[in-house]
Amino acid sequence: MMEELTLVQRIVVWILPVIFAIAGHEVAHGWMARRYGDKTAEREGRLTLNPIKHIDPVGTLIVPGLLLITFTGFIFGWAKPVPVDPRNFKKPKQAMMMVALAGPASNLLMATAWALIARFGVMLEIEFISMPLIYMGVAGITINLVLAIINMLPIPPLDGARVLSGLLPDYWAWRFNQLERFGFVILLILLVTGVLGMMLAYPMFIIQQVFFSLAGI
Repeated sequence: MMEELTLVQRIVVWILPVIFAIAGHEVAHGWMARRYGDKTAEREGRLTLNPIKHIDPVGTLIVPGLLLITFTGFIFGWAKPVPVDPRNFKKPKQAMMMVALAGPASNLLMATAWALIARFGVMLEIEFISMPLIYMGVAGITINLVLAIINMLPIPPLDGARVLSGLLPDYWAWRFNQLERFGFVILLILLVTGVLGMMLAYPMFIIQQVFFSLAGI
């Protein structure tokens, strides 16, 4: 479906879904942290969907842009991490697990919203309005599902690693968290070698079909 678009059209279609998927993910972390007693993100003005507050030049613009224009078929990115201070939590391990889960959960909610937008486009049947809604809906579903699935991988500092760390005994959680300094390198190697794409292809296909069905496409 997306192959029918020119490069400029692809950029126009993807820019809002990508920015809001990445920013919304971080806001969800900060919102959940506040629920558990840490107002660090709120004090720093990060509990906002204003993308300017969350943009990381590399992760929010350059990396998704390069993946988009090179037609890799695989787009992801990241924003500036929302600050979280575990010292403000009564039960730090449990709270950090919930804070971590909030990010991927927000992406699933946003994927649902984009599916409903696409479905509205399908029902509208006014081509010059419906087609942009459908294309943008597909982009929104895709980027949010990619972010949700990638972030649940147990590779520090991804959200899945935070969840796993919370489930491990303290000593093993501490040892596991030592891998965080290598996490980005591991993720980059998996991406460049194509292993990441192979790992995610099947689960992405299955869950994508569920959301495309919701969208009516």
